[in-house]
Formats: sequence, structure tokens, C-alpha cells
Amino acid sequence: MTRRQWLGLLSSLGISSAASRNAQAAPPDAKAAAPRIEPLLLTDAQWRQRLTPMQYNVLREEGTERAGTSPLNAEKRKGTYQCAGCDLALFTSAMKYDSGTGWPSFFSTLPGAVATKRDFALVLPRTEYHCARCGGHQGHVFNDGPKPTGLRYCNNGVALKFVAEAA
Repeated sequence: MTRRQWLGLLSSLGISSAASRNAQAAPPDAKAAAPRIEPLLLTDAQWRQRLTPMQYNVLREEGTERAGTSPLNAEKRKGTYQCAGCDLALFTSAMKYDSGTGWPSFFSTLPGAVATKRDFALVLPRTEYHCARCGGHQGHVFNDGPKPTGLRYCNNGVALKFVAEAA
């Protein structure tokens, strides 16, 4: 079992670290209402077949796309942002805002949609978040976002798929 599969399994069972509980900042009733999410466990070969090389790098190897390269930065329509790896809905367009960072940013997530962990890749600790179903790396969450949460979920656009709301 890979680390991502293990994280997905733990998150689906509701087991998380203190960092995960603190970073979520969702109201207690929203957490209680979070649906149980079945993990999606695929082999490395299956992931490579399912994803583009850039998606694979970000979602499976925790890479980062260059700032300002995602067309989702300019997306203004109503709809849902889903994990590009497994189609789990992570955010709604009502949660999106322009952070000026060059990456799609959101101030909240859908209940139970992401799991978090501490990341020391840049020496200083950051909170990284992953899709709760497939464990795909999405980005990092920071405490410099707008109200009502004060959080900024800074997402790799290549890790997302936008589904517009039906007219």
C-alpha cells in the first residue's frame, strides 16, 4: 500500500492529525454531516494511464504547476471544482476568490472532501491537502484568506476539473 493509499484510507475512516483538524476550520455541524467517502485505490500504472503527465506529477508526486498557467484562475461561472484524479467534488464556485497568487484559491472546502498533513519540503512547515477519495495532492492551505474562514486553499489548477452548473 502506498503512502497516498494509506492517507486516503485513514481520511475515509475519519482518522486525522491535529493539523488536519485545525486546518479544516469547518463548522462542527458541517464536519458531522460529511459523507463517508470510499477510497479509490489504483496502481501506479493505472494512474499513469488515467492522468496526463502534468496531472500525474502534481497529483501523485506532489509537484507544483507554475503560477499563472491554469485557465481555472479566470473561471467565473457557477459550478463545482472536482479532483482531476477521481472526480470528487472539492469546492464550489461560491468558495473561490482571486488571491492574486496565480493559482486557483478557495476559502473553504466541501465537507469531508480533503485530508491534510504537514509538509516540510521547503524546510518551514506548511499544511498540504489531498483529495479524500484518491489521495491526490491538491495544494497547500494558509491562514491568510478572506472571511468567513480566514483560510486560503491554494490549489494546483491541473489537479482540478471544473464542471459548470447547468443553466
